[in-house]
Amino acid sequence: MADHDDVLMYPPQVLRQYALIADGERGVIVGPRGDFCWMCVPRWDSDAVFSSLIGGGGIYAVTPEEPFVWGGYYERASLIWRSRWVTTSGVVECREALAFPGDPRCAVLLRRIMAVRGDARVHVICDPRPEFGAHGLRSPRRGDDGVWRTELGGLRMRWSGAGDASLRTTPHGDRRLETNLEVPAGGHHDLVLELGDRPLTGRRPDADRLWEATETAWRETTLRTGTIADRDARHAVAVMRGLTSRGGGMVAAATTSLPERSGAERNYDYRYVWIRDQCYAGQAAAAAGVDALLDDAVRFVSARLLDDGPDLKPAYTVDGGPLPDQRGLDLPGYPGGHDEIGNRVTHQFQLDTFGETLLLIAAAARQGRLDDDARRAAHAAVTAIERRRHGPDAGIWELEDRVWTHSRLICAAGLRALAGAVPDDPMAERWTGLADTIVAETVAFGVHPSGRWQRAADDPRNDGALLLPAIRGAVPPDDPRVRPTLEAYVEQLTDDGYAYRFRHDERPLGEAEGAFLLCGFLLAIATHQQGDDRQALRWFERNRAACGPAGIFSEEYDVTQRQMRGNLPQAFVHAVLLEAAARLAGPPCGHR
Repeated sequence: MADHDDVLMYPPQVLRQYALIADGERGVIVGPRGDFCWMCVPRWDSDAVFSSLIGGGGIYAVTPEEPFVWGGYYERASLIWRSRWVTTSGVVECREALAFPGDPRCAVLLRRIMAVRGDARVHVICDPRPEFGAHGLRSPRRGDDGVWRTELGGLRMRWSGAGDASLRTTPHGDRRLETNLEVPAGGHHDLVLELGDRPLTGRRPDADRLWEATETAWRETTLRTGTIADRDARHAVAVMRGLTSRGGGMVAAATTSLPERSGAERNYDYRYVWIRDQCYAGQAAAAAGVDALLDDAVRFVSARLLDDGPDLKPAYTVDGGPLPDQRGLDLPGYPGGHDEIGNRVTHQFQLDTFGETLLLIAAAARQGRLDDDARRAAHAAVTAIERRRHGPDAGIWELEDRVWTHSRLICAAGLRALAGAVPDDPMAERWTGLADTIVAETVAFGVHPSGRWQRAADDPRNDGALLLPAIRGAVPPDDPRVRPTLEAYVEQLTDDGYAYRFRHDERPLGEAEGAFLLCGFLLAIATHQQGDDRQALRWFERNRAACGPAGIFSEEYDVTQRQMRGNLPQAFVHAVLLEAAARLAGPPCGHR
């Protein structure tokens, strides 16, 4: 449980005020008072050592001692964040990063306190508590080198740069390290905190070398393709890189349990790799020419297909393992929500993921980046579609099992894309024929009397997912069902420039759930595909503004309150923003 003093000094904030730093293996949520309020160690889905975001214990804070106004920004195309505070007597910045790329077994947190104008006086708290607050600092030791070392809850800790820190006992009997630092005007002071499940031996870490290596690693990613909103596009790439482990898996979000709707019991754990999201990221990377992210996506997805074939799960841990069962933690949770870890999605079947994997592999083939494993994985996906395409599935939104129109058409899109990308494959003609058959079968039940696509045979409603068949090439952009679907969607499922997934009931759209930012960016792409660049830019610009100063996006956006909702950062929103930024920079060109 969080210490009462910490709750008063570092209460939960609206989501737009948080930033993310990440190293591929784990991430930190940074609050406006310089509080590291969320991080799991050693990897994304491990227990948290800082969990005050959801009412747990553990915090690592650097906070000015004077009254201040908060701000901050990312260094270009990186997840190096600069917290910036204008105080009553000067300006203080704290440069924040996880050493990048990350060590899967050890997190290295870099903090450089900089006196930009005037002397900087800050208060520092170092209080990691593994297992969501179950274990605190018991016996930290300061060595002759001024470095603090200890073991806690199966983890090792080493903290450099705080030799003057002292132990304080909290009202709950826990102990934590605190210090006050003063940095002269124009100077800086480095803190390096290491946390991991391996011995921390060797020399004291060199902060300058760690910063230099981290800066260099972030500079290595480039875009080959011109985009609109270039800064945001590059930032989206940085977010996706930060969420992608060295095994290639990209977690859906860094957090768990941030509610999509206050009191609505819609709290989920997104610290895992969704196959669909990974495919969206890979296709966006291909559109923007980010080879590393494309290769990561293909590598991770191919391995899962080769292992599981028709039994492909919707989501996996970053090392390709099964998701743990869903359970609570008995914590207060983020206000309006409750704590939850694990995810039930592993028990679902989602047919459209096979189509998405084919679209991803086809994108790699068009870039000349297809290896033998990916070719074999593509054949496994085709076999799965042939075997399972007639049965119901949970669909893109993970709802009740039905024969969803979108699921079938995305499989057709994947088959067409694969056949077009590897025309020399002896099975290419068969794939095209299967795609034709699936589209014909879907037309028989998936077309509304008005001529647009509908969600399912027994569900005549429209749906944001039904924009995808034309975008991805299941049918051509001039198919007679495409424009009626788009026009009806804009009329029925958008409000004030934002887009929703589908209509839940008779309530106004915003009362049922938040606007879905993924759908807003898909709408921009779909409108551009139809040749209406003015409206496409309108949708794009409206939705890319639905973030906070850090420029990171959650899954949903409350249009009325202008607030972010759900876990953050939501990887697939950044992916489709990137794809939209690349596609809107060129002429309408169908699904290619």
